[in-house]
Amino acid sequence: MSIKQTIFGAVAVAAMGVAGAASAADQQFVTIGTGGVTGVYYPTGGAICRLGNKGRKERGIRCSVESTGGSVYNTRTIRQGELDFGVVQSDVQAAALAGTGKFSEDGAYPELRALFSVHPEPMHLMARADAGIASVADLTGKKVNIANPGSGTRVLAETLMKYSGPSAADFSLAAELKSSEQAAALCDGKIDATIWAAGLPNGSSQEATSTCDVTLVPLAGANIDNLLGENSAYAAATIPGGMYAGND
Repeated sequence: MSIKQTIFGAVAVAAMGVAGAASAADQQFVTIGTGGVTGVYYPTGGAICRLGNKGRKERGIRCSVESTGGSVYNTRTIRQGELDFGVVQSDVQAAALAGTGKFSEDGAYPELRALFSVHPEPMHLMARADAGIASVADLTGKKVNIANPGSGTRVLAETLMKYSGPSAADFSLAAELKSSEQAAALCDGKIDATIWAAGLPNGSSQEATSTCDVTLVPLAGANIDNLLGENSAYAAATIPGGMYAGND
């Protein structure tokens, strides 16, 4: 059974003026901000750096990767000049350019530039099979991880809740765990469900579904239709059946 989810593209972004090549005589060090080590951003950033470093003698550029809090963190840290590049959800990038959403107090950041699109990011709602969660509405009264502040997943969790009814105040616990912490917390019973956006497949979902009985909850219905209809940054997507253990 396929599972329909919302989706975004991850993009590599940089401050304007950073991406120029350096000469071999003037070695330049650049850093790519990514996300949690069990997500897809971290290995993606590592792969980009490995490709770039193959020609570092000719270009004079040495690339390193940094595990960070995610999209919002990466965007702000690029703006502050502490990161050269970052992997960022495309909806977060759009908000940063316009100075809306999480960046309403920061103001618009017109100097931000997208270099290329990396991969789509389906949203996962993972729940313990014994938690009685078959839809977003069933999260009421449950222990739910809404992701760490500064992550793109947190933006998505808040968007999902806005269109689906339950808010963080309706949960018995609104956890703010990083992606690297969520699988263990789910299987240990510390949380009943977690909201998670990442490329396919990803280590955090694989860890959870292979360690304990975890169900990927379908995101479908009038609430999701309204979310997609009113937010052009998102589109419908499908997580292929059988990609994760126990979810045929």
